[in-house]
Amino acid sequence: MKATETIGSPTGRREASGLARGNGWPSLRVEEWAETRDTLHMWTQIIGKVRLARAPMVNHWWHVPLYVTPRGLTTSAIPDGRGCFECEFDFLADELRISTDAGERRSVALEPKPVAAFYHETMSALDELGLGTEINTKPVEVETSIPFELDQEHASYEPDHAERFWRQLIQADRVFHAFRSRFIGKVSPVHLFWGGLDLAVTRFSGRPAPRHPGGAPNVGAWVMVEGYSHELSSCGFWPGGAEEGVFYAYAYPEPAGFAGAEILPSEAFYYDEGGQFLLPYEAAADYAYWDRKALEDDPLRRARPR
Repeated sequence: MKATETIGSPTGRREASGLARGNGWPSLRVEEWAETRDTLHMWTQIIGKVRLARAPMVNHWWHVPLYVTPRGLTTSAIPDGRGCFECEFDFLADELRISTDAGERRSVALEPKPVAAFYHETMSALDELGLGTEINTKPVEVETSIPFELDQEHASYEPDHAERFWRQLIQADRVFHAFRSRFIGKVSPVHLFWGGLDLAVTRFSGRPAPRHPGGAPNVGAWVMVEGYSHELSSCGFWPGGAEEGVFYAYAYPEPAGFAGAEILPSEAFYYDEGGQFLLPYEAAADYAYWDRKALEDDPLRRARPR
């Protein structure tokens, strides 16, 4: 890597790759980092399933995603009896860090290794902290689901690529939070769903939706039913589907006329097979007759003294 700065970390100092704070949107071609992406995807599923196993159920599975941090991705605090713990992917130190409210800590190196090795090291670290957790070890939302403890196929990790992806997420997270602030109805956090490895934010009309038919690979239909129990308009960023990933937007259920909505920029298009495209949220809201006056507001106006 070409070094232009150094960044401090708990394990020393590492070289950065020209991605200093404020340098904008980093470039990362999907084909360039596909092997690291697929390995990291499985690692995030392992940690996400730990949170799934321990955190109280929240509607639409909002208790399972990861969140962008100044160093990587975190579970946030996971309950453990009267205490809590956190798992964070630190892409500056290249480690998974597990921390408890008692001040204890264990780490697992993020380096080229099979998913099976990462799984066993992570489970051992949790056991050492008294946080032993049983999870379903079959990955979800992937066509070929190799149990984590048997996966020797995915074993790549390029630190520069992982860091670039995380810095892409930082920018998308920033934009999505601004977008989220304009909505005063029910709206999700900005979170990374490890099933698809996509960062998303979702708005809701307040009305129930027809039962979702399911269809995601290696995911029970009941999971999708809970996720899509109410009318929604969702947008997100996914590191696939195009040369450098794609921003997407879709509505469920898809309202009549939605696919023909005018969208910008000119590069955007409607993807028939996926029922989604790049578009402003407003198209979904208008065609589905959402009560936009009641659901939207200016965040700056709300912040003024009243």
